[in-house]
Amino acid sequence: MQQTKFWIKDIKSQSISVDMLTVCSYEMNVYLVKLTVGGNTGLVYEGESPKRFHSSQFIRDAFEGCNVLAAQMLHESPYDEMIGNPESVQRACTLPFSMGQPY
Repeated sequence: MQQTKFWIKDIKSQSISVDMLTVCSYEMNVYLVKLTVGGNTGLVYEGESPKRFHSSQFIRDAFEGCNVLAAQMLHESPYDEMIGNPESVQRACTLPFSMGQPY
């Protein structure tokens, strides 16, 4: 399956409808966003590289003008490997992700 590249500049200039927004959480407050729009899935890019977000609020702000039907956060923990254990066979943890702006 071919991955689509979604450019952040296009997202901000157009109001798109997103079927699924997946926040891929990494250590040190680094988040990448994967979108599914009309059957196409891929990462959000800025220039030639995937766009790095440094907080969940930056993600909410970037997609504020979009109709996001569903959102989730995907987190894979590296801690087993960090303490010398073999790679964990557990799946990544998937959590609901709220796109609502805080008051």
